[in-house]
Amino acid sequence: MADHRAQVEDLLADYRRGRDQLAEVHRALAAINESATSPCGLVTATVSAQGGLTGLHLRDDAYRVYRPAELAAVIVRTTTAADALAARAAGHAVAPVLPSGTDPEALLRGTADLAPVDLVPPRPPVEEESFENVKWLESGRS
Repeated sequence: MADHRAQVEDLLADYRRGRDQLAEVHRALAAINESATSPCGLVTATVSAQGGLTGLHLRDDAYRVYRPAELAAVIVRTTTAADALAARAAGHAVAPVLPSGTDPEALLRGTADLAPVDLVPPRPPVEEESFENVKWLESGRS
């Protein structure tokens, strides 16, 4: 009976350690906010570990330097760069709890167990021409 009690205590201790480690990972992920600044220095975007935009700073002269569509493109590129930094930081945060050889960034993207061929989007199906509503025999006679 003492052996079983010791095994249960060991299992509970392992569970508590794992739970504490998971809580630490969650805290680390929640603290991630990565920023990127555009090469022109007019746009700074901040992104969370989950990829959410948490901050966007535009210098006052950004509207004079860029047309709206150009500024929008700079914002998107800068946000994408910040997202890449946040994803890298998130990967570092989760790496200690993953099995050896697991790519943390691929795991977070949801692609860890996929082969490159699985990541290629499928081609849209070719629609077959329907002849359902075609009148094949029409009388030209009145």
